[in-house]
Amino acid sequence: MARKVRRFVRRTGRRSYRKLFLIAAEGAKTEPQYFSLFNSRDATVRVNCLKCGHDSAPPQVLKRMTTWLKKNSLKDSDEAWLVVDKDQWTDAQLRELLTWSQTKKNYGFALSNPKFEYWLLLHFEDGKSIDTSRKCSERLRQYLKNYDKGIDLRKFTWDSISKAVHQAKLRDTPPCKDWPKNTGTTVYRLVEKFILSEAGCR
Repeated sequence: MARKVRRFVRRTGRRSYRKLFLIAAEGAKTEPQYFSLFNSRDATVRVNCLKCGHDSAPPQVLKRMTTWLKKNSLKDSDEAWLVVDKDQWTDAQLRELLTWSQTKKNYGFALSNPKFEYWLLLHFEDGKSIDTSRKCSERLRQYLKNYDKGIDLRKFTWDSISKAVHQAKLRDTPPCKDWPKNTGTTVYRLVEKFILSEAGCR
């Protein structure tokens, strides 16, 4: 039987503050659903995906983040991440987001090439021979038949999340300093932050 995703349980007597991961993502549905995996009543981390409408271009993703940060504040221990796809976006558009992420140590930038679904695919296989968005979607439907209508979170076990991190790291060797120019994803860097933050509170 597949193992369920481990609940992030805070030990009694440990700090009560839950580290916040603020995420501005390109997708309005898939990304928030996926990242909700890391939220629970007993979690030591709290993941908040900013709501978005139809404006999903990188400049709009960055604008949602900066608008939130102007009205609110992050603790030094909190983190803010931009999560986008390569798709048809230009290097100039993506560079703006990368540059923003480098302005503070608790800012981050994660990109999937060709799109976020590639990160999801790595939970089930090695993702080889994927070079277009269409191929990525077709392959993912072998595991999540109706993912475009919403992903089945029961398919994502703790083991599969660890597998996805491992698969993504193999493709990101040596680690890129900006974003994957070929098929790949740096979302694993964000997910590792969730895991490390949880482990540090045990």
